[in-house]
Amino acid sequence: MKVEPLEFEKPIVELEKQLDELKKHSKLSSVNLEREMRAIETKIEETRREIYEHLSAWQKVQIARHTARPFALDYLKLAFSDFIELRGDRLFGDDEAMPCGFATIGAYRCVVVAHQKGRDTKENVRRNFGSAHPEGYRKALRVMRLGERFQLPVISLIDTPGAYPGVGAEERHISESIAVNLSEMMLLRTPIIASVIGEGGSGGALGIGVADRVLMLENAYYSVISPEGCAAILWKHRSHAPEAAEALKLTAPHLKELDLVDEVIPEPLGGAHHEHKLAAQNLQVALLSHLDHLIKKPIDTLLEERYEKFRKMGKVFEP
Repeated sequence: MKVEPLEFEKPIVELEKQLDELKKHSKLSSVNLEREMRAIETKIEETRREIYEHLSAWQKVQIARHTARPFALDYLKLAFSDFIELRGDRLFGDDEAMPCGFATIGAYRCVVVAHQKGRDTKENVRRNFGSAHPEGYRKALRVMRLGERFQLPVISLIDTPGAYPGVGAEERHISESIAVNLSEMMLLRTPIIASVIGEGGSGGALGIGVADRVLMLENAYYSVISPEGCAAILWKHRSHAPEAAEALKLTAPHLKELDLVDEVIPEPLGGAHHEHKLAAQNLQVALLSHLDHLIKKPIDTLLEERYEKFRKMGKVFEP
């Protein structure tokens, strides 16, 4: 897949073009330009590290939204095996923005609930741009209850700009379906691990985000509102999204510092979209490490710790 560069990646692209031109010139004219090529390769590496090690919050949001980034079904192919999709919420219909089912990771059989986006217009329409309807959250809860019944851990892969806000979703009670999931996941008698793999937008993300361990990929974001939405409210214009992104503290390092996530999973240099297999391997290692630990805990202990984990979040300041 061709990876389109983001605006802040343009200096790297320009240097790579210069390197390609030198290589072509060296071949065509039989001139030894090895020293010049090595110098540009060194410059490319230095520029890449300088850019990616000092990304702003807004730049990380852009990486999290990159269409070449691995999505949930990509991770299910690369980090999991034997995925069997289950469809329908048994109340209204199926929601293709929320694929769910049984899978295997390492030595563990598990259930997976996930958000899924599309890479082109046709697939995005099919997947509703990763924004689930009420039936998606109800399907996820149905599958999670199957995990509880068969004593299988639940793994949640979060990647959504938010739950779908349309008229149909409101008519079918989107807020109620998310609220029920929050309540039921808190009491689910099986280990739960949630991982934010891209966008973690508002209640749409939290609807499958209550877990014993919450993980985040390095360039993902998790926020109560999108930077553009926040900018439109506070600055009255979406152009202030970069300032909003900084103010929201929505990046993985910020959230780890605030004890809202338990682990930041490293990505390949430049983002997961540059090396899908390595990103999937890093996710798999992190998930298995936490599963090994959680599986050994008595269920009652797990529920108590889950309750305490979320009770500790946030602070109340009284005058």
